[in-house]
Amino acid sequence: MGIEFGREICGHLPTSEAREWLVTNGNGGYGAGTVSGMLTRRYHGLLIAALNPPLGRTLLLTKLDELVQYRGQMYPLYSDRWADGSVAPHGYREIESFHLNGSIPVWKFAIADALLEKRIWMQAGENTTYIRYTLHRARSPLSLSIKALANYRDFHGETHSGDWQMKTDIVDSGIRVRAFEGATPFYLFAEREGNNVLPKPQWEPAHTWYKDYSLSVEEYRGLADREDHLYVANLEVTLQPGNSLTLIASTVQFPSLQGGESLQQQKNRDRALLDRWYKTPYLFANEAQKNTIPDWIEQLVLASDRFIVDRTLPNEPEGKTIIAGYPWFGDWGRDTMISLPGLTLATGRPEIAKIILQTFAQYLDRGMLPNLFPDGTNSPEYNTVDAILWYFEAIRAYYMATQDINFMGELFPALEEAIEWHIRGTRYNIKVDSKDGLLYAGEIGLQLTWMDAKVDDWVVTPRIGKPIEINALWYGALVLMAHLAKELGKPSERYEAMARKAIAGFSRFWNYGMGYCYDVIDSPEGNDPSLRPNQIFAVSLPAELAKIGGSPLLLPREQKSIVDAVAQSLLTSHGLRSLSPDDPNYAGVYGGDRYQRDSHYHQGTVWGWLIGHFVQAHLHVYNNPTLAQEFLAPMEHHLKDTCVGNLSEIFDGDAPMTPRGAFAQAWTVAEVLRAWLLSR
Repeated sequence: MGIEFGREICGHLPTSEAREWLVTNGNGGYGAGTVSGMLTRRYHGLLIAALNPPLGRTLLLTKLDELVQYRGQMYPLYSDRWADGSVAPHGYREIESFHLNGSIPVWKFAIADALLEKRIWMQAGENTTYIRYTLHRARSPLSLSIKALANYRDFHGETHSGDWQMKTDIVDSGIRVRAFEGATPFYLFAEREGNNVLPKPQWEPAHTWYKDYSLSVEEYRGLADREDHLYVANLEVTLQPGNSLTLIASTVQFPSLQGGESLQQQKNRDRALLDRWYKTPYLFANEAQKNTIPDWIEQLVLASDRFIVDRTLPNEPEGKTIIAGYPWFGDWGRDTMISLPGLTLATGRPEIAKIILQTFAQYLDRGMLPNLFPDGTNSPEYNTVDAILWYFEAIRAYYMATQDINFMGELFPALEEAIEWHIRGTRYNIKVDSKDGLLYAGEIGLQLTWMDAKVDDWVVTPRIGKPIEINALWYGALVLMAHLAKELGKPSERYEAMARKAIAGFSRFWNYGMGYCYDVIDSPEGNDPSLRPNQIFAVSLPAELAKIGGSPLLLPREQKSIVDAVAQSLLTSHGLRSLSPDDPNYAGVYGGDRYQRDSHYHQGTVWGWLIGHFVQAHLHVYNNPTLAQEFLAPMEHHLKDTCVGNLSEIFDGDAPMTPRGAFAQAWTVAEVLRAWLLSR
């Protein structure tokens, strides 16, 4: 298992700087960079610590500049691009290969006849990053000089040094860096292992600002693309063949300094995740199924773990949530619930699903689930119509996998209350229309569905009225409530009657002239005939609801017509376009400044997560698992692009469908894995 590149990728700067790596720690902190070692984003760094887990993410250790001296020659192993456009040095030229060992990025540098390996990983539950160098072969000792470059800023920010003076102190076994009075300090340590180990390596403090790094991806995004970083310490080490050197960057004053043990723990964690997955009865009915799992699906199982993080509450110390995407998203209610089945149930960890459902139950308010936890505060924002509806769907998926009726009994009163709020009306004009049983939502100036782009006061896709996917989800919530009520010995007739009314009302979505569904009905401008992917949920969701007594929302010929229309105009190799290319508002390339990017976000941009529900709907209509899996095959190739071993948030609508947005997105990983398992 694994993804590997040789010099054909690593030694060519345009390809090696376009591929990124990611390590995470399970509390919101992470490290990320490019295969080339060059900084291209403000979000790159070896230690981006979650100081207020899972948020408060702060860049602490930016990078390490490694310089090797071997048999009288000097070899820089790092690469930088500067404000004048120059690249110096060209350390990427020494990279012989890059691969993922499970979740661990690994570089091999060929230095004449010497081979130096570098690995990066993080300690689970700690803001601690390990960087380990091992000299695998050499004819003589190799000298390694390492400069540590640091920062202290919000991970969305940028630094221009001015006269900023950080304080660096020597402490036992390392150094401490404090950016300013009251700032969280971080520590640098070094440990050497192997035969003939020389005295313990010691960091030497320094204080020199390196200015005007050029960040090419930020330039493309129309953001500030220049930054300064502080050279805070230097380390000089001589390695004998077989020796290892582990550098530790941490906000913990006394982290484990045993690099070899920590590395083995990380490998064991990866192995345990896969072993647990293979042993899940509801995923694998027999041994034959286990023998046909391709390597790239195992990689998705490992990738899924990077998004699951701690969110502790006073009455829920073991609380969990899901980071929507790296490098910049936090935990969003909608994204969490859409991702939950794929990241937890499809990976054989229903207990994590249960904890997440319990955690978010603490935030239910007026029948709604928060969509956003602003960075720097735990005050939730209730600004979505569908987060609570995806919560119902996540609960349904959990129940179908576990049959945990006791937990359903615990949640049922809160779910009843949520339904009641929607019947009588809650925030933002969200209310059931008594005439047709459908859910109406929206006010001018607000964006409540997943198509939520807003530029200043301009809502790009307001979708006020009755959006189709919202009502497919609303129907699903009613079916679930009716089923659970029966199982719990409670009255179910009201929910059944509401579900029947919603089915009857749903027929209003069918656009006879176009042969597919309206995207929104009863909007201020009337019914919206735009061909968008949201109607795919009217086919995919009822396919699963049938298992608990649900009925189709559309006739079989209508379901087929939807799948065919979406396949013809919206399907791409990596997901569904958010708008048909035939629409005059279609935008096929996502890029530019914030205005340009947000105005294109849902106007043609491809969304990876939608491929899951397309595959599910296609499987339901055509009952062809082999064909359904073929739609997912391009994602195997995408695992080798952008963030290696992960899947992107979005892609250009126009060929070649270049990856954009967050380079590792929870719901893309979740939905591809879930859909692949459905279509086995």
